[in-house]
Amino acid sequence: MTDNHGKRVAAGGPGMEPRWTRGAKEGVGTAYSTASRVWYTISNGCLTEVYFPTIDKPQIRDLQYLVTDGETFFADERRGMDSEIECLDGSTLGYRIVNRDPKGRFTIEKKIIGDPHLNCVLINTKFTGDEKILKRLQLYALCAPHLELGGWGNNGEVMEISGRKILTANKAGTWMAMAATIPFEKCSCGYVGVNDGWTDLSDNYRMDWEYDYAPNGNLAVMGKLDLSQGHEFTLALALGSSLHIASNNLFQSLSNGFDKACETFLMQWARPHKRFTSFPPHVVENTHLLETSVNLLLAHEDKKFPGALIASLSIPWGEDKGDDELGGYHLVWTRDMVNCASALMAADDTSTALRALIYLAVSQRPDGGFYQNFWIDGRPYWTGIQLDEVSFPVMLAWRLHQLKALRDFDPYHMVTNGAGFLIREGPSSPQERWEEAAGFSPSTLAASIAALVCASDFVRERGDAATAKFLEEHADFVESHVEAWTVTTQGTLVPGISRHYIRVNPPSGGSDGHNTDEDPNVGVIKIANRAPEQRKDFPAKEIVDAGFLELVRYGIRRAGDPLMEDSLKVVDKLLKVETPFGPAWKRYNHDGYGQRDDGSSFQCWGVGRPWPLLTGERGHYELAAGRPVDPYLRAMEKFAHGAGLLPEQVWDGPDLRDKRMFLGKPTGAAIPLMWAHAEYVKLLRSAVQGKVFDLIAPVANRYLTPRKRTPIEVWKPKRQVRHVAAGTRLRILGFAPFQLHWSNDGWATSNDTLSTATSLGIEYVDIPVTRSQTAPIQFTFLWLRENRWEGQDHRVEVVAEQGRAASASIPGGDRERQIG
Repeated sequence: MTDNHGKRVAAGGPGMEPRWTRGAKEGVGTAYSTASRVWYTISNGCLTEVYFPTIDKPQIRDLQYLVTDGETFFADERRGMDSEIECLDGSTLGYRIVNRDPKGRFTIEKKIIGDPHLNCVLINTKFTGDEKILKRLQLYALCAPHLELGGWGNNGEVMEISGRKILTANKAGTWMAMAATIPFEKCSCGYVGVNDGWTDLSDNYRMDWEYDYAPNGNLAVMGKLDLSQGHEFTLALALGSSLHIASNNLFQSLSNGFDKACETFLMQWARPHKRFTSFPPHVVENTHLLETSVNLLLAHEDKKFPGALIASLSIPWGEDKGDDELGGYHLVWTRDMVNCASALMAADDTSTALRALIYLAVSQRPDGGFYQNFWIDGRPYWTGIQLDEVSFPVMLAWRLHQLKALRDFDPYHMVTNGAGFLIREGPSSPQERWEEAAGFSPSTLAASIAALVCASDFVRERGDAATAKFLEEHADFVESHVEAWTVTTQGTLVPGISRHYIRVNPPSGGSDGHNTDEDPNVGVIKIANRAPEQRKDFPAKEIVDAGFLELVRYGIRRAGDPLMEDSLKVVDKLLKVETPFGPAWKRYNHDGYGQRDDGSSFQCWGVGRPWPLLTGERGHYELAAGRPVDPYLRAMEKFAHGAGLLPEQVWDGPDLRDKRMFLGKPTGAAIPLMWAHAEYVKLLRSAVQGKVFDLIAPVANRYLTPRKRTPIEVWKPKRQVRHVAAGTRLRILGFAPFQLHWSNDGWATSNDTLSTATSLGIEYVDIPVTRSQTAPIQFTFLWLRENRWEGQDHRVEVVAEQGRAASASIPGGDRERQIG
């Protein structure tokens, strides 16, 4: 081994400020085998971010070929060529890319795979063209390392190993090595925008600089390929925790040969589809996106941390984001993750779903919650709390339990811990599912209700009937308030529709628990991501999304209910976009998270665009309502981009050809969005079976069947209600044993009641409020462990039953829910 360090050092560092690449990928993949811990992405016909040794660590920016004749022109793959991409075989995640020179001078055909057994990406390359022109052309491989999640601080070096020149880069103990089956004639390392290979060639079409070493900067390494040795060759990019490991991976992979590696790669990726049993053969054969989606879902699981599924192998609008953008979408969101795991269950894969559940169980916080998102090793990235992200793992555990697919894993602690968190911290969520607003959200409430009912199943099965009943009654409390919290009666968005669901009813009041003004008609919501000069505060009753459809998904409300249908009319008027490929919906009105109107990237503000994911959600509702689902499936299939990747968002403005924005085509947001692929798989399974896959039977049995139920109002430190309806049970919650000293006649008489314990660490006292009661309920606490009086009285007014009753419409009509 010869070290070239110190021979010819590039000057002018550290280079221009680094940026990532376009978030709209055309292909993403990895080898099926867990022995290979590299993941790769493709955009604009070239290799972009490569992740190693875990799925949340991008290590390069891009790798592309540069072409010049040395005299009259210079072209790079990323900017100046017409590109096509397809899967190598069926829906496997190896790709064939053809990049053609628009002037017809040459073609670059590439086959990209991950080595099935080594940490190496292989690019089999054919460089073809007119023979007269081809012999004058020069081909270069240019790679921009962004090791350890960033462009700054990289060190590039040309080395000679075993008699061959290779290109290397290193940073913080991670190494990259690059070579081909034909040699490099010349090599260089340089600083981006100063003396890197692209800058060198674009200047005068010649490679004038040959630097052996470029330390501590944003750099690129480049090698001129010796085409006298052939126009078909394999280029390899290997990674390792040392130079020795990376270079060994490099030479081992190249020596095995591309054809052998590709044969194994394709054979391994054929395995997942052998377990499809719930889809008729003709559906599998004729629905390419099904197999593609399943493969993509599997590819988004980490191989060092089994069960960790990330949201997307992409950095949205990455071309305008630098080293400070650490997370991108290569993080774990429990919402996205459970949707992906559930979709794999819909495709008859319970093993991955079980790994996901176990991973979530060990990632759960001690208090039962989950961070908003986190690195795959469990470290939080954003630390916000979203109650639906606590609910989803509970539902996943229940589904696996129902299928007897838990094997020897017991999720009981995770389930009860999560359920306790929902009761302590809910029903208002610090963030709703779009991660931008706090309050009462229909989609979050739906997930909470479903999770509590699922948890009650687990607890009852363990013989704790009292706690199971407590969980069910808390679910009933939340369910009975859904409309009171999230339905405006003063809607003005569509003439003639005054009553409809809203996106979120924001909290009001202080943080002392006296947040009891829960009227959805009066709140004000601040919309995130709006342009600096735009209005940001809106009446909550005027902001809508389709999150209420989750109430139908889990079996809490019936499709076709007049309130549902009226709410959809409002949503369709404000959020629906017709594209050449089918309908899509925006998240909510006045959304600012998306491509700007001029086609530039979202940077702190933008314009919300339609999400194909929401087409799938609408399809599930239409299926539940007994209406055709095919239009929604076909639309999602047509929204697929590149080699079958579903985008997060699509463009809905006038075509902007120079910005590559076309109606119904992807924006620069994330591609693929795995939540969208999960929704597609589940919608297809639902359509095949004629029922919503995510429907939870005990939830539907409880809420879609009219039954008498005494209404409950809940008082707790974080929700100190001011009113209770006569004829209601007032439940006082505490999180340690207590004695409640209370009165219902202005302290003329008093009662002392010991709290009832649950196995959730939650204690409660029920105070019956008769229908004739008019005096307020007053109470204080004696905390038994410290033998300490709280030192203040609390007061809950009693109002007439019809004024504050927690009523809701029975599914299928406007009848009042029976209470007694």
